[in-house]
Amino acid sequence: MPTLALVRHGQSLWNLQNRFTGWVDVPLTERGREEARTAGAALRGIGFDVAYTSALRRAQDTLAIILAETGLDVPVIRDAALNERDYGDLAGLDKAETAERYGPEQVHTWRRSFDVAPPGGESLRDTAARTLPFFDRAVMGDLRHGRDVLVVAHGNSNRSIVMRLDDLGPEEVVTVELATGVPVLYDLDDAGRVTGKRVL
Repeated sequence: MPTLALVRHGQSLWNLQNRFTGWVDVPLTERGREEARTAGAALRGIGFDVAYTSALRRAQDTLAIILAETGLDVPVIRDAALNERDYGDLAGLDKAETAERYGPEQVHTWRRSFDVAPPGGESLRDTAARTLPFFDRAVMGDLRHGRDVLVVAHGNSNRSIVMRLDDLGPEEVVTVELATGVPVLYDLDDAGRVTGKRVL
C-alpha cells in the first residue's frame, strides 16, 4: 500500500511579512527552515521512492531540508504545475493594506473563493486545472506502481490535491487550511483510492 505525503513549504519571508506571494520566488525564513527540519523528523522511517516539488525555491529548499533530515537520496522532479496560485497584480502587496484599499470582502473573495481570480492572477479553479493533470499523470502514476511519494509544494496547489483525494466540493475546499511545514499522509490502495489519512 503506497504512501503519499503532502507538505506545504515552511514559512517564507513574505508569509512572515503578510504579503501575497504567488509565483514570486522568495526565500524561507529561519522559522521556515526549522519547520522543514521538524517535518523531516516526522517523516523519518518512510522510505520515499521519489519526491516532487514546484519551480519555486521555498518549496525546493523545504524539500532539500526534509530529505537531509530523513537521510534519503531519491529522484527529485521539479515542475511549475505544482507552483503556488498566481496572485497576479496582488503579488508583493501587504494583505492588510490591500484589504484597506479594496475592502475586506473583496480581498476575502479573491483569497478564498473557488472560481474568482484576483486581477491578472489565478483562481483556485485555475490552479487546480494546472496542478491536477500533472498530479494524475505523474504523482498518481508513481503511486499506482507502488512507490511512496513525497510532494512538497504550496498552500493552493496542495489544496487542489487534497480536494481530489478527499473528494471535496468547491465550497468545502476553500475552508481547508494547510499549515506550513506540516506533513499530511495518505495511504492508498493499488488503484489509487484513499484508505487512510493522518496529519503528523
